[in-house]
Parts: sequence; C-alpha cells; structure tokens
Amino acid sequence: MTTPSAFSRRSQVFPTLPRGDVLGTYETYPEAQAVVDRLAKAEFPIKQVSIVGSGLKTVERVTGKLTNAKAAGAGAASGAWLGLFFGLILFLFSAEPSSFVFVGAAVLIGGGFGMIFSLVSYALNRRRHDFTSINQVLASQYEIIIDPSLTIRAQELLARPEPTE
Repeated sequence: MTTPSAFSRRSQVFPTLPRGDVLGTYETYPEAQAVVDRLAKAEFPIKQVSIVGSGLKTVERVTGKLTNAKAAGAGAASGAWLGLFFGLILFLFSAEPSSFVFVGAAVLIGGGFGMIFSLVSYALNRRRHDFTSINQVLASQYEIIIDPSLTIRAQELLARPEPTE
C-alpha cells in the first residue's frame, strides 16, 4: 500500500460548506463569536461548530483625500522598510564591522526609490483614484452551523444563564 504524495490530486481537499443544523443566526460576527466562545467555555466539542457568513458585500470606506505629500510619505515609508530589510541582510552577511553603514544607506535609498515610484504612480492614476480607502468584505448575516447530533446539547447549554465571574 502506498501513501499518497502531498502533491497528488487525491490528497487535496477542496473547500466545502459545512453541513448540519443552524444553531442560530446573528447580524454581526462578534455576536456569533460570543456564542461559540460560550460553548467553548462550557467544554462543548467546538470542532463540530462553524460560523458561516452569507450575503457577502464589498465595502470601501473612504478615509481621506490623497495628495502628493501623502503619496510621497507612504511611498517613502514602504521603501524605507524594504531598504531596512535589505540593509540588515547585507549587514548580517558582511565580514566588516563597519558595514552597519550599509543599513542606513539602504534605508535612505529605499525611501527615495519608494517615494519616486509612489509619486509617479499617483501622477498616472490621479484622475481615477484621488482618495485613500480601506476595503472590507462583510456578511449580511452569520449562521452557526453545528453537527446535528450535538444540537440539543448546545441548545441546553445556551439556555442556561451565563455564569458571572
């Protein structure tokens, strides 16, 4: 008998929706999470529980206007982080003790290149995207799906008053 390879098609598990009973439906994820936390504290086998979000929506929250200064600052910061990373690698693999200067130079060079690339990108896209934003994927409702053999036990646990600590 052979063990399937980690790269064979048979060993891949494709995502499937959990099946079972709906223990409850909640408007927010923290509400559903609180129910699962309560079950976990009651020593319930929570490996048989899933939180399923449905009615997915993409929400883009505008956080401000994008300016040349903001674009330059963000580009400089990300470039400096990349420069710091490469500078530390050069420092670690260098035999000379004075190679710490490489770190500072790499941060400055990375910050400069990051600023230039960010300003060019902003200039090219200015008319299409002149604001900063944060993208989120939210669900309209969250259902707690549970193994049917555990539904009654979970309902009994949740019917009990919550213990005060």
